[in-house]
Amino acid sequence: MYKLAFFVPREEAEAVKESVFATGAGRIGDYEACCFQTLGTGQFRPLPGANPHIGEVGDLEQVEELKVELVCEDSLIGTAVAALKLAHPYEEPAYDVWKLEEW
Repeated sequence: MYKLAFFVPREEAEAVKESVFATGAGRIGDYEACCFQTLGTGQFRPLPGANPHIGEVGDLEQVEELKVELVCEDSLIGTAVAALKLAHPYEEPAYDVWKLEEW
């Protein structure tokens, strides 16, 4: 089992979550589309060569984003991350993947 966490602009969060959930990620027992989300502010400065979805090259940008956390079966994690990258509006989405121990 893995835990997947990613940051996404609030306006695009539902579409990105649905793409990840469509892979089978976010299932716990008899429940699907399970996640926890936290509202916060993301910050970045696009460098020369970047093609930013939000902001301008060289300008510091702050964006209201959600941190979305969910669990994912071992066999699905690669597909879930690929779906996240494909659906995410940023050219370089920020995400974390942790291997979970079972107790």
